[in-house]
Amino acid sequence: MRIWIARLILLSPWMTLIPFALSVREAPAGSSVTAGGQLEIPLADGFDFPVGPPDATGYYNAQGFGRNHHLGEDWNGNGGGNSDMGDPVFAIGAGVVSLAEDLPGNWGNVVRIIHRYEVDGDLHEVESLYAHLLDITVEVGDVVRRGQSIGSIGDADGAFVAHLHLELRDTPGMSIGPGYSSETHGYLSPSVFISEHR
Repeated sequence: MRIWIARLILLSPWMTLIPFALSVREAPAGSSVTAGGQLEIPLADGFDFPVGPPDATGYYNAQGFGRNHHLGEDWNGNGGGNSDMGDPVFAIGAGVVSLAEDLPGNWGNVVRIIHRYEVDGDLHEVESLYAHLLDITVEVGDVVRRGQSIGSIGDADGAFVAHLHLELRDTPGMSIGPGYSSETHGYLSPSVFISEHR
């Protein structure tokens, strides 16, 4: 089933506003498209690491959040170098793809996913960003589940040794950003967040 949505409108605490056209290709268990054409983003049932799920088996965090003003984490395969080139990258949690494209500035192929989760009865949103991908296997508007493959590890067209750059933002829709900054407002440590929301 393919449904074209011109705009998603905030109708309830379980819905979210995504200010661009979306093509919803599949709605997995826990999500649906309402009669009015709005997509209900599934509530995340937990979060896992984006490589070697669920616990990053076979990978290490080569540059953590905050190190050298890094706004994300760089995940590398234990083999080092380009040994992880082409390895699958997985969605950290259920959500909706908000961006899937090749971006300039050494970002390479980038996927962004909006997630909704609950803590003590309160709903929250975060957006995960996966950069330097070799390829992308999802499209804007796709509803993804935790652990679903969204692309593979790349090197941003030769700009870097192969690795996954992962960011987590507490406000969906922030600008692409610089990747490095002493100003961390709006950014979360991915490993801390994932560990606290298993």
